[in-house]
Amino acid sequence: MTLELFPLEHSDEPEAIGPGSFVLRGFALPYVDEILPAVAALERCSGFRNMITPGGFTMSVAMTNCGQFGWTTDRRGYRYTQIDPDTGQPWPLMPIAFMRLAQAAASAAGFADFVADACLLNRYLPGSRLSLHQDKNERDFAAPIVSVSLGMPAVFLFGGLDRTDKPARIPLMHGDVVVWGGVDRLRYHGVMPLKEKPHSLLGSQRLNLTFRKAD
Repeated sequence: MTLELFPLEHSDEPEAIGPGSFVLRGFALPYVDEILPAVAALERCSGFRNMITPGGFTMSVAMTNCGQFGWTTDRRGYRYTQIDPDTGQPWPLMPIAFMRLAQAAASAAGFADFVADACLLNRYLPGSRLSLHQDKNERDFAAPIVSVSLGMPAVFLFGGLDRTDKPARIPLMHGDVVVWGGVDRLRYHGVMPLKEKPHSLLGSQRLNLTFRKAD
């Protein structure tokens, strides 16, 4: 099997995908050497798990969290908690490198002073997908969402404010960051089923770090 190697490209020009939505190509690449060891350390504290939706379905994407709050789901519903239900302990602290990346990406997209208090870590394997949804469990929607892609490529689905709006298909590579907020904050979004295209650093997986202001 051939490893897919991505050029270490970084673009200083945000790619607009909506009035308040941007792709920052390669923006996370300078942070990767700090981020990957931090992810491994976080996993040792609060491991990845395939959560259950309120409807009883098992998510194909494995998740964990870090920061003051963590997003979780089970039969009782979707919500943020300060305690990891698997360990009974607070979610691990958010690494400084994570915070720096999230703040810098938000600022580059025009959202100054963003301070995330939650980071959702998603692990996609070949075939994993994320259906169209809105991020709406936060207390208010003034802060943007910052989403970092690492590892295998993915196709990001970016829809409208109505579930029936046809989503755009946006290819994301290792190091790309998507930021959306303002009038676009509640747009539906998802990820198409991941294809088997191993990455030189992460192999047959994609890591997604999603930063939010939950409280």
